[in-house]
Amino acid sequence: MHSISPLPNPCRVAVVGATGYGGAELLRHLLVHPQVQVSKLIAKDNIGKRLDDVHLSLANLTDLVIEDLTPQEVAAHADLVCVGLPHRVSADIVAKYIDLGVAVVDLSGDFRLADLAQYEKYYEAKHSQPQRLGSFCYGMPEMNRAAIAQSRAVASPGCFATAITLALLPFARANLLHGRVRVVAMTGSSGSGANPVLGTHHPLRAQTLRAYKPLTHQHVPEIEQNLHLCGATEVRLDMVPVSAPLVRGILTTCFFEVDANIEVGTLQEILPGAYNNERLIRVLQNRLPEVNAVAGSMFVEIALSIGDLNGNGTRTCVVHSALDNLIKGGAGQAVQSINLMLGLDENFGLLTPSQWP
Repeated sequence: MHSISPLPNPCRVAVVGATGYGGAELLRHLLVHPQVQVSKLIAKDNIGKRLDDVHLSLANLTDLVIEDLTPQEVAAHADLVCVGLPHRVSADIVAKYIDLGVAVVDLSGDFRLADLAQYEKYYEAKHSQPQRLGSFCYGMPEMNRAAIAQSRAVASPGCFATAITLALLPFARANLLHGRVRVVAMTGSSGSGANPVLGTHHPLRAQTLRAYKPLTHQHVPEIEQNLHLCGATEVRLDMVPVSAPLVRGILTTCFFEVDANIEVGTLQEILPGAYNNERLIRVLQNRLPEVNAVAGSMFVEIALSIGDLNGNGTRTCVVHSALDNLIKGGAGQAVQSINLMLGLDENFGLLTPSQWP
């Protein structure tokens, strides 16, 4: 893992992939961040356009225009680069910034996994920088906040991976996850990116539900890796993602079995015990998580349902979670890592609640 010297204040931050939805969400936070100076906006499209010609909501926040610059040109104007490019595209570009001595927060999946075989299986591609796998700090503060603060190279988590890991992490740490964990996770259309294609374009999914990549989604090994690191033994994830008629949001339902001898009261104490001091995580007691309660915010809602005894000496537990895929599941969590890298409170500027209704 790369050790980091203190970053300057203000910190010059360039955003690579500035025209995508992740880029828009990064800039929504960074352009108003008092410890950050957004220095360059990089993309392969909309070259020469002002930012507010691409992202209407960011009008009057900067005079910067979209540029197509080399990493060497960007590095001359940046202390830290946020890279919001697709996996398989990101790896070589991120590597160049690392070699130039620039701190990087990478929002792609290219450096989240330590196991090359898992990457090649689930991303269906050869990795162009396999020697760097395992050298990036995984950017989930609930797992790694001290390490993130000392890192120059952060791999920011995936959206499904964030929602499912946060739901299950306390049970992994309590040594209650063994064998199969089954998950159904529904997601909004913004997770498919700004460029519409058949099957992800919102008009084609606005009034339907559709499963996709059953058991093969690329976040499966990421989640399994997280749970193993947090104490789960021989855990296997069976995950079915569902395309939902939403713009933003993820709702997960996670099923696993525990020994019938474990008291219900003990199970009910696990989530509050893990998250009572986490300002961005709400453990619900009297209702179940809803996307509307967290969309547009960094907050995560989590709740536990406990079944009656099964006939085989086990009891079924169901953990539900909801978050905004672009914020806590994406760019907002990257900003959380940037705050840690700057020596700030990780929640600085990130506590704005969701709109209601």
